Amino acid sequence: MFSGIYDKLNSFLWGLPMLSLFLGVGILFTVKCGFFQIRRFPHILRKTIFSSGKKHSKDKDGISQFQALTTALAATMGTGNIVAVATAITLGGAGSIFWMWVSAILGMMTGFAENVLGIYFRNKNENGTWSGGPMPYIEKAFKTALPAKMFALFCIGASFGMGNMSQSNSIAAALTSSLSVPPIVTGLIVGILLLLVIVGGINRIGKVTEKLIPIMSVLYMIGVGIIIVFNADKIPSVLATIVADAFSFRAVGGGIGGTVIYNGIKYGIRRGVFSNEAGLGSSVIVHCETNAREPVTQGMWAIFEVFFDTIIICTLTALSILLTDVADCGAQGSALVIEAFKTCFGGYGAHFISISITFFGFATLVGWSFYGESCTKYIFGDKGAKHYKFIYVAVAVIGAVTSIDFVWGISDTFNALMALPNLIAILLLSSTVVRITRNYNQRYFGGKQGIKPMLSAHTKIQAEQESRPPE
Repeated sequence: MFSGIYDKLNSFLWGLPMLSLFLGVGILFTVKCGFFQIRRFPHILRKTIFSSGKKHSKDKDGISQFQALTTALAATMGTGNIVAVATAITLGGAGSIFWMWVSAILGMMTGFAENVLGIYFRNKNENGTWSGGPMPYIEKAFKTALPAKMFALFCIGASFGMGNMSQSNSIAAALTSSLSVPPIVTGLIVGILLLLVIVGGINRIGKVTEKLIPIMSVLYMIGVGIIIVFNADKIPSVLATIVADAFSFRAVGGGIGGTVIYNGIKYGIRRGVFSNEAGLGSSVIVHCETNAREPVTQGMWAIFEVFFDTIIICTLTALSILLTDVADCGAQGSALVIEAFKTCFGGYGAHFISISITFFGFATLVGWSFYGESCTKYIFGDKGAKHYKFIYVAVAVIGAVTSIDFVWGISDTFNALMALPNLIAILLLSSTVVRITRNYNQRYFGGKQGIKPMLSAHTKIQAEQESRPPE
Protein backbone atom coordinates (compact mmCIF):
# COMPACT_ATOMS: atom_id res chain seq x y z
CA MET A 1 0.00 0.00 0.00
CA PHE A 2 2.60 2.53 1.12
CA SER A 3 4.88 1.48 -1.72
CA GLY A 4 2.15 2.20 -4.27
CA ILE A 5 1.36 5.59 -2.80
CA TYR A 6 4.98 6.66 -2.73
CA ASP A 7 5.59 5.33 -6.25
CA LYS A 8 2.78 7.55 -7.60
CA LEU A 9 3.85 10.56 -5.53
CA ASN A 10 7.49 10.23 -6.53
CA SER A 11 6.61 9.72 -10.20
CA PHE A 12 4.92 13.12 -9.99
CA LEU A 13 7.59 14.84 -7.89
CA TRP A 14 10.44 13.42 -9.97
CA GLY A 15 8.74 13.88 -13.32
CA LEU A 16 9.96 15.93 -16.25
CA PRO A 17 9.46 19.34 -14.53
CA MET A 18 11.72 18.42 -11.57
CA LEU A 19 14.38 16.83 -13.78
CA SER A 20 14.30 19.90 -16.01
CA LEU A 21 14.63 22.17 -12.98
CA PHE A 22 17.73 20.37 -11.70
CA LEU A 23 19.37 20.37 -15.13
CA GLY A 24 18.22 23.91 -15.91
CA VAL A 25 19.63 25.42 -12.72
CA GLY A 26 22.97 23.70 -13.31
CA ILE A 27 23.07 24.89 -16.94
CA LEU A 28 22.15 28.45 -15.92
CA PHE A 29 24.96 28.82 -13.39
CA THR A 30 27.44 26.99 -15.63
CA VAL A 31 26.81 29.47 -18.45
CA LYS A 32 26.38 32.65 -16.39
CA CYS A 33 29.53 31.93 -14.35
CA GLY A 34 31.58 31.22 -17.46
CA PHE A 35 31.94 27.43 -17.03
CA PHE A 36 33.70 28.09 -13.73
CA GLN A 37 33.79 24.42 -12.65
CA ILE A 38 35.68 23.49 -15.85
CA ARG A 39 37.83 26.55 -16.63
CA ARG A 40 38.95 27.04 -13.02
CA PHE A 41 39.23 23.37 -12.03
CA PRO A 42 43.03 23.44 -11.44
CA HIS A 43 42.52 26.55 -9.30
CA ILE A 44 39.70 24.80 -7.44
CA LEU A 45 41.96 21.88 -6.58
CA ARG A 46 44.73 24.24 -5.39
CA LYS A 47 42.30 26.15 -3.18
CA THR A 48 40.68 23.05 -1.69
CA ILE A 49 42.12 19.57 -1.37
CA PHE A 50 45.66 20.61 -2.37
CA SER A 51 45.76 23.77 -0.29
CA SER A 52 48.11 24.28 2.64
CA GLY A 53 47.37 23.76 6.30
CA LYS A 54 44.94 26.67 6.04
CA LYS A 55 42.20 24.16 5.35
CA HIS A 56 42.60 22.90 8.90
CA SER A 57 42.24 26.30 10.57
CA LYS A 58 39.01 26.88 12.40
CA ASP A 59 37.23 28.93 14.99
CA LYS A 60 37.17 27.77 18.57
CA ASP A 61 33.55 26.66 18.31
CA GLY A 62 33.49 25.83 14.62
CA ILE A 63 35.01 23.39 12.18
CA SER A 64 37.68 23.66 9.50
CA GLN A 65 36.93 23.78 5.79
CA PHE A 66 38.41 20.30 5.46
CA GLN A 67 36.15 19.05 8.26
CA ALA A 68 33.18 20.69 6.53
CA LEU A 69 34.13 18.82 3.36
CA THR A 70 34.45 15.46 5.11
CA THR A 71 31.22 16.02 7.06
CA ALA A 72 29.39 16.92 3.84
CA LEU A 73 30.96 13.91 2.13
CA ALA A 74 30.01 11.78 5.12
CA ALA A 75 26.40 12.83 4.57
CA THR A 76 26.56 11.95 0.86
CA MET A 77 28.94 8.98 0.69
CA GLY A 78 26.59 6.33 2.00
CA THR A 79 24.20 4.14 0.10
CA GLY A 80 24.13 6.74 -2.67
CA ASN A 81 27.59 5.68 -3.79
CA ILE A 82 26.89 1.96 -3.76
CA VAL A 83 23.21 1.07 -3.56
CA ALA A 84 21.89 4.09 -5.52
CA VAL A 85 24.35 3.53 -8.37
CA ALA A 86 23.39 -0.13 -8.58
CA THR A 87 19.71 0.85 -8.55
CA ALA A 88 20.26 3.39 -11.33
CA ILE A 89 21.91 0.73 -13.54
CA THR A 90 19.17 -1.83 -12.79
CA LEU A 91 16.30 0.56 -13.56
CA GLY A 92 17.88 2.92 -16.07
CA GLY A 93 20.55 0.82 -17.76
CA ALA A 94 24.20 1.65 -18.33
CA GLY A 95 23.19 4.98 -19.90
CA SER A 96 22.04 6.22 -16.49
CA ILE A 97 25.72 6.58 -15.57
CA PHE A 98 26.26 9.05 -18.42
CA TRP A 99 23.36 11.16 -17.15
CA MET A 100 24.68 10.85 -13.62
CA TRP A 101 27.92 12.38 -14.93
CA VAL A 102 25.99 15.16 -16.64
CA SER A 103 24.00 15.88 -13.48
CA ALA A 104 27.27 15.93 -11.49
CA ILE A 105 29.05 18.36 -13.85
CA LEU A 106 26.07 20.69 -13.77
CA GLY A 107 25.45 19.93 -10.09
CA MET A 108 28.92 21.25 -9.28
CA MET A 109 27.68 24.73 -10.13
CA THR A 110 24.38 24.20 -8.33
CA GLY A 111 26.33 23.21 -5.21
CA PHE A 112 28.67 26.14 -5.82
CA ALA A 113 25.79 28.63 -6.07
CA GLU A 114 23.96 27.49 -2.95
CA ASN A 115 27.13 27.51 -0.85
CA VAL A 116 28.22 30.93 -2.12
CA LEU A 117 24.82 32.25 -1.07
CA GLY A 118 25.02 30.39 2.24
CA ILE A 119 28.31 32.06 3.21
CA TYR A 120 27.27 35.46 1.86
CA PHE A 121 23.96 35.65 3.76
CA ARG A 122 24.89 33.85 7.00
CA ASN A 123 24.73 35.61 10.35
CA LYS A 124 26.70 35.48 13.58
CA ASN A 125 25.15 34.50 16.89
CA GLU A 126 25.78 36.46 20.08
CA ASN A 127 28.35 33.87 21.19
CA GLY A 128 30.34 34.36 17.98
CA THR A 129 29.28 31.14 16.22
CA TRP A 130 27.87 31.16 12.72
CA SER A 131 24.16 30.82 11.95
CA GLY A 132 23.53 29.84 8.37
CA GLY A 133 22.38 27.16 5.98
CA PRO A 134 19.94 27.76 3.13
CA MET A 135 17.34 29.36 5.40
CA PRO A 136 18.77 32.93 5.40
CA TYR A 137 19.01 33.14 1.61
CA ILE A 138 15.64 31.44 1.11
CA GLU A 139 14.13 34.13 3.37
CA LYS A 140 15.95 36.78 1.33
CA ALA A 141 14.77 35.36 -1.99
CA PHE A 142 11.10 34.99 -1.03
CA LYS A 143 11.04 38.00 1.36
CA THR A 144 9.26 35.85 3.93
CA ALA A 145 10.28 33.14 6.40
CA LEU A 146 7.56 30.63 5.43
CA PRO A 147 9.43 28.93 2.52
CA ALA A 148 12.56 28.72 4.71
CA LYS A 149 10.57 27.01 7.46
CA MET A 150 9.08 24.64 4.88
CA PHE A 151 12.59 23.81 3.69
CA ALA A 152 13.71 23.16 7.26
CA LEU A 153 10.70 20.91 7.87
CA PHE A 154 11.36 18.92 4.69
CA CYS A 155 15.04 18.67 5.63
CA ILE A 156 14.07 17.13 8.97
CA GLY A 157 11.96 14.62 7.05
CA ALA A 158 14.85 13.91 4.67
CA SER A 159 17.20 13.40 7.62
CA PHE A 160 14.92 10.60 8.83
CA GLY A 161 14.60 9.11 5.32
CA MET A 162 17.66 9.45 3.10
CA GLY A 163 20.02 10.39 5.90
CA ASN A 164 18.84 7.81 8.43
CA MET A 165 16.54 4.90 7.61
CA SER A 166 17.97 4.23 4.14
CA GLN A 167 21.46 4.03 5.67
CA SER A 168 20.64 1.82 8.67
CA ASN A 169 18.50 -0.38 6.41
CA SER A 170 21.36 -0.86 3.93
CA ILE A 171 23.82 -1.56 6.76
CA ALA A 172 21.47 -4.14 8.25
CA ALA A 173 20.84 -5.78 4.84
CA ALA A 174 24.56 -5.95 4.08
CA LEU A 175 25.51 -7.46 7.46
CA THR A 176 22.62 -9.93 7.29
CA SER A 177 23.67 -11.03 3.81
CA SER A 178 27.38 -11.49 4.52
CA LEU A 179 27.56 -12.25 8.26
CA SER A 180 23.98 -13.35 9.12
CA VAL A 181 23.64 -10.60 11.73
CA PRO A 182 19.94 -10.08 12.66
CA PRO A 183 18.70 -6.61 11.53
CA ILE A 184 17.50 -5.67 15.03
CA VAL A 185 20.97 -6.37 16.44
CA THR A 186 22.53 -4.18 13.78
CA GLY A 187 19.99 -1.44 14.48
CA LEU A 188 20.70 -1.42 18.22
CA ILE A 189 24.49 -1.36 17.77
CA VAL A 190 24.26 1.42 15.17
CA GLY A 191 21.94 3.38 17.44
CA ILE A 192 24.31 3.20 20.42
CA LEU A 193 27.39 4.19 18.39
CA LEU A 194 25.46 6.98 16.70
CA LEU A 195 24.36 8.44 20.03
CA LEU A 196 27.94 8.45 21.33
CA VAL A 197 29.05 10.54 18.34
CA ILE A 198 26.23 13.04 17.85
CA VAL A 199 25.90 14.07 21.50
CA GLY A 200 29.29 15.74 21.09
CA GLY A 201 27.95 18.22 18.55
CA ILE A 202 29.55 19.46 15.34
CA ASN A 203 33.10 19.40 16.75
CA ARG A 204 32.96 15.66 17.51
CA ILE A 205 31.16 14.98 14.22
CA GLY A 206 33.92 16.85 12.34
CA LYS A 207 36.67 14.93 14.15
CA VAL A 208 35.04 11.58 13.33
CA THR A 209 34.37 12.33 9.67
CA GLU A 210 37.80 13.79 8.88
CA LYS A 211 39.35 10.46 9.91
CA LEU A 212 36.67 8.03 8.70
CA ILE A 213 35.97 9.37 5.21
CA PRO A 214 39.56 9.50 3.85
CA ILE A 215 40.35 5.99 5.13
CA MET A 216 37.18 4.39 3.77
CA SER A 217 37.43 6.25 0.46
CA VAL A 218 40.99 5.05 -0.15
CA LEU A 219 40.16 1.45 0.77
CA TYR A 220 37.09 1.44 -1.49
CA MET A 221 39.04 2.94 -4.39
CA ILE A 222 41.76 0.31 -3.98
CA GLY A 223 39.15 -2.49 -4.03
CA VAL A 224 37.47 -1.19 -7.19
CA GLY A 225 40.87 -0.39 -8.70
CA ILE A 226 41.83 -4.07 -8.49
CA ILE A 227 38.61 -5.04 -10.31
CA ILE A 228 39.37 -2.48 -13.02
CA VAL A 229 42.92 -3.77 -13.47
CA PHE A 230 41.68 -7.36 -13.88
CA ASN A 231 39.09 -6.24 -16.44
CA ALA A 232 41.03 -3.46 -18.14
CA ASP A 233 40.45 -4.93 -21.60
CA LYS A 234 36.70 -4.35 -21.25
CA ILE A 235 36.93 -0.63 -20.38
CA PRO A 236 36.56 0.71 -23.97
CA SER A 237 33.47 -1.40 -24.66
CA VAL A 238 31.87 -0.53 -21.31
CA LEU A 239 32.41 3.20 -21.88
CA ALA A 240 30.97 2.84 -25.39
CA THR A 241 27.90 1.06 -23.95
CA ILE A 242 27.37 3.83 -21.38
CA VAL A 243 27.37 6.51 -24.09
CA ALA A 244 25.30 4.47 -26.57
CA ASP A 245 22.60 3.60 -24.01
CA ALA A 246 22.46 7.20 -22.86
CA PHE A 247 21.05 8.18 -26.26
CA SER A 248 19.10 5.03 -27.10
CA PHE A 249 15.41 5.39 -27.84
CA ARG A 250 14.89 1.63 -27.67
CA ALA A 251 11.72 0.74 -25.74
CA VAL A 252 12.03 -1.06 -22.43
CA GLY A 253 9.50 -3.14 -20.55
CA GLY A 254 7.48 -3.80 -23.68
CA GLY A 255 7.07 -0.07 -24.16
CA ILE A 256 5.41 0.35 -20.80
CA GLY A 257 8.49 1.57 -18.97
CA GLY A 258 9.36 4.12 -21.63
CA THR A 259 12.58 4.37 -23.57
CA VAL A 260 16.13 3.63 -22.49
CA ILE A 261 17.10 7.29 -22.81
CA TYR A 262 14.18 8.48 -20.66
CA ASN A 263 14.83 5.91 -17.94
CA GLY A 264 18.54 6.68 -18.07
CA ILE A 265 17.94 10.39 -17.60
CA LYS A 266 15.31 9.86 -14.89
CA TYR A 267 17.25 7.42 -12.75
CA GLY A 268 20.67 8.89 -13.52
CA ILE A 269 19.67 12.33 -12.29
CA ARG A 270 17.50 11.08 -9.40
CA ARG A 271 20.19 8.78 -8.03
CA GLY A 272 22.87 11.35 -8.81
CA VAL A 273 21.04 13.83 -6.57
CA PHE A 274 20.63 11.12 -3.95
CA SER A 275 24.39 10.66 -4.03
CA ASN A 276 25.84 14.19 -4.18
CA GLU A 277 22.82 16.20 -2.88
CA ALA A 278 23.62 19.18 -5.11
CA GLY A 279 20.52 21.35 -5.19
CA LEU A 280 19.03 20.02 -1.96
CA GLY A 281 20.72 22.72 0.13
CA SER A 282 21.77 20.22 2.78
CA SER A 283 25.55 20.65 2.49
CA VAL A 284 25.17 24.41 2.96
CA ILE A 285 24.24 23.76 6.60
CA VAL A 286 27.66 22.37 7.46
CA HIS A 287 29.69 24.55 5.08
CA CYS A 288 28.32 27.63 6.86
CA GLU A 289 29.90 26.38 10.10
CA THR A 290 33.41 27.09 8.80
CA ASN A 291 35.42 30.26 9.23
CA ALA A 292 35.60 30.79 5.46
CA ARG A 293 36.35 34.36 4.39
CA GLU A 294 35.45 34.09 0.72
CA PRO A 295 32.00 32.82 -0.33
CA VAL A 296 33.57 31.63 -3.61
CA THR A 297 36.25 29.65 -1.78
CA GLN A 298 33.63 27.72 0.15
CA GLY A 299 31.71 27.27 -3.08
CA MET A 300 34.81 25.62 -4.55
CA TRP A 301 34.85 23.11 -1.70
CA ALA A 302 31.26 22.25 -2.71
CA ILE A 303 32.41 21.76 -6.33
CA PHE A 304 35.12 19.35 -5.22
CA GLU A 305 32.60 17.55 -3.00
CA VAL A 306 30.30 16.79 -5.96
CA PHE A 307 33.27 15.87 -8.16
CA PHE A 308 34.73 13.40 -5.68
CA ASP A 309 31.41 11.90 -4.64
CA THR A 310 29.88 11.31 -8.06
CA ILE A 311 32.55 11.58 -10.76
CA ILE A 312 35.05 9.50 -8.77
CA ILE A 313 33.31 7.21 -6.27
CA CYS A 314 30.01 6.60 -8.10
CA THR A 315 31.87 5.98 -11.36
CA LEU A 316 34.08 3.41 -9.66
CA THR A 317 30.99 1.59 -8.37
CA ALA A 318 29.42 1.65 -11.83
CA LEU A 319 32.59 0.29 -13.45
CA SER A 320 32.80 -2.55 -10.92
CA ILE A 321 29.28 -3.64 -11.96
CA LEU A 322 29.58 -3.15 -15.72
CA LEU A 323 33.10 -4.55 -16.11
CA THR A 324 32.17 -7.79 -14.33
CA ASP A 325 28.98 -8.33 -16.40
CA VAL A 326 26.72 -8.82 -13.37
CA ALA A 327 24.18 -6.12 -14.23
CA ASP A 328 21.68 -8.72 -15.51
CA CYS A 329 22.25 -11.36 -12.84
CA GLY A 330 18.98 -10.53 -11.07
CA ALA A 331 20.55 -9.03 -7.93
CA GLN A 332 19.64 -5.50 -6.88
CA GLY A 333 21.11 -2.75 -4.72
CA SER A 334 24.04 -3.72 -2.52
CA ALA A 335 23.64 -7.37 -3.56
CA LEU A 336 24.50 -6.39 -7.14
CA VAL A 337 27.74 -4.71 -6.05
CA ILE A 338 28.53 -7.73 -3.87
CA GLU A 339 28.17 -9.99 -6.92
CA ALA A 340 30.60 -7.73 -8.79
CA PHE A 341 33.20 -7.98 -6.05
CA LYS A 342 32.70 -11.74 -5.74
CA THR A 343 33.92 -12.18 -9.32
CA CYS A 344 37.32 -10.90 -8.26
CA PHE A 345 37.58 -11.57 -4.53
CA GLY A 346 35.24 -14.50 -4.01
CA GLY A 347 33.51 -14.60 -0.63
CA TYR A 348 35.84 -11.91 0.68
CA GLY A 349 34.24 -9.49 -1.77
CA ALA A 350 30.90 -9.77 0.03
CA HIS A 351 32.57 -9.01 3.34
CA PHE A 352 34.42 -6.05 1.84
CA ILE A 353 31.25 -4.46 0.44
CA SER A 354 29.37 -5.12 3.65
CA ILE A 355 32.09 -3.36 5.63
CA SER A 356 32.18 -0.48 3.10
CA ILE A 357 28.40 -0.01 3.26
CA THR A 358 28.55 -0.16 7.05
CA PHE A 359 31.18 2.55 7.41
CA PHE A 360 29.88 4.77 4.58
CA GLY A 361 26.33 4.37 5.86
CA PHE A 362 27.33 5.19 9.42
CA ALA A 363 29.20 8.29 8.21
CA THR A 364 26.05 9.41 6.43
CA LEU A 365 24.00 8.86 9.57
CA VAL A 366 26.42 11.08 11.48
CA GLY A 367 26.49 13.83 8.84
CA TRP A 368 22.74 14.02 8.39
CA SER A 369 22.13 14.14 12.12
CA PHE A 370 23.70 17.61 12.09
CA TYR A 371 21.56 18.73 9.15
CA GLY A 372 18.35 17.63 10.84
CA GLU A 373 19.40 19.05 14.22
CA SER A 374 20.20 22.44 12.68
CA CYS A 375 16.83 22.61 10.93
CA THR A 376 15.03 21.49 14.09
CA LYS A 377 16.78 24.29 15.99
CA TYR A 378 15.71 26.78 13.31
CA ILE A 379 12.03 25.88 13.76
CA PHE A 380 11.73 24.69 17.37
CA GLY A 381 14.74 26.23 19.14
CA ASP A 382 17.46 24.61 21.27
CA LYS A 383 15.02 22.53 23.30
CA GLY A 384 13.60 20.91 20.19
CA ALA A 385 17.11 20.18 18.91
CA LYS A 386 17.95 18.24 22.10
CA HIS A 387 14.92 15.99 21.64
CA TYR A 388 15.74 15.53 17.95
CA LYS A 389 18.99 13.67 18.69
CA PHE A 390 17.21 10.94 20.62
CA ILE A 391 14.40 10.65 18.06
CA TYR A 392 17.03 10.40 15.33
CA VAL A 393 18.75 7.50 17.10
CA ALA A 394 15.41 5.70 17.60
CA VAL A 395 14.56 6.11 13.90
CA ALA A 396 17.93 4.57 12.96
CA VAL A 397 17.02 1.46 14.95
CA ILE A 398 13.57 1.30 13.32
CA GLY A 399 15.06 1.81 9.84
CA ALA A 400 17.16 -1.34 10.21
CA VAL A 401 14.01 -3.50 10.32
CA THR A 402 11.77 -1.48 7.96
CA SER A 403 10.73 -2.35 4.40
CA ILE A 404 13.28 -1.10 1.88
CA ASP A 405 10.54 0.06 -0.51
CA PHE A 406 9.08 2.37 2.14
CA VAL A 407 12.54 3.69 3.04
CA TRP A 408 13.48 4.55 -0.54
CA GLY A 409 10.05 5.99 -1.22
CA ILE A 410 10.12 8.43 1.67
CA SER A 411 13.71 9.38 0.82
CA ASP A 412 12.82 10.36 -2.74
CA THR A 413 9.76 12.29 -1.54
CA PHE A 414 11.57 14.52 0.93
CA ASN A 415 14.51 15.01 -1.44
CA ALA A 416 12.15 16.54 -3.97
CA LEU A 417 10.29 18.64 -1.39
CA MET A 418 13.60 19.97 -0.02
CA ALA A 419 14.91 20.82 -3.44
CA LEU A 420 11.94 22.92 -4.59
CA PRO A 421 12.27 25.97 -2.29
CA ASN A 422 16.07 25.77 -2.41
CA LEU A 423 16.35 25.66 -6.22
CA ILE A 424 13.77 28.43 -6.67
CA ALA A 425 15.62 30.58 -4.12
CA ILE A 426 19.02 30.26 -5.82
CA LEU A 427 17.36 31.01 -9.15
CA LEU A 428 15.85 34.19 -7.71
CA LEU A 429 19.28 35.16 -6.36
CA SER A 430 21.25 34.07 -9.44
CA SER A 431 22.37 37.64 -10.17
CA THR A 432 23.96 37.81 -6.70
CA VAL A 433 25.91 34.60 -7.34
CA VAL A 434 27.10 35.93 -10.68
CA ARG A 435 28.21 39.27 -9.18
CA ILE A 436 30.13 37.54 -6.34
CA THR A 437 31.81 35.16 -8.80
CA ARG A 438 32.69 38.00 -11.19
CA ASN A 439 34.11 39.98 -8.27
CA TYR A 440 36.32 37.01 -7.32
CA ASN A 441 37.48 36.45 -10.90
CA GLN A 442 38.41 40.11 -11.30
CA ARG A 443 40.51 40.05 -8.14
CA TYR A 444 42.23 36.69 -8.72
CA PHE A 445 42.40 36.36 -12.51
CA GLY A 446 41.67 39.79 -13.96
CA GLY A 447 44.69 41.56 -12.54
CA LYS A 448 42.54 44.39 -11.21
CA GLN A 449 43.68 46.15 -8.06
CA GLY A 450 41.65 47.93 -5.41
CA ILE A 451 38.40 46.03 -5.98
CA LYS A 452 36.40 45.62 -2.78
CA PRO A 453 35.68 41.91 -2.16
CA MET A 454 32.08 40.76 -1.80
CA LEU A 455 32.28 38.74 1.43
CA SER A 456 28.98 39.25 3.23
CA ALA A 457 25.55 40.81 2.79
CA HIS A 458 25.87 42.20 6.34
CA THR A 459 27.91 45.36 6.81
CA LYS A 460 29.46 44.36 10.15
CA ILE A 461 30.48 40.88 8.97
CA GLN A 462 31.78 42.36 5.69
CA ALA A 463 34.08 44.67 7.68
CA GLU A 464 35.25 41.83 9.93
CA GLN A 465 36.06 39.57 6.99
CA GLU A 466 37.84 42.35 5.08
CA SER A 467 40.24 42.72 8.00
CA ARG A 468 41.32 39.09 7.62
CA PRO A 469 44.06 38.05 5.18
CA PRO A 470 42.93 36.48 1.87
CA GLU A 471 42.54 32.70 1.78
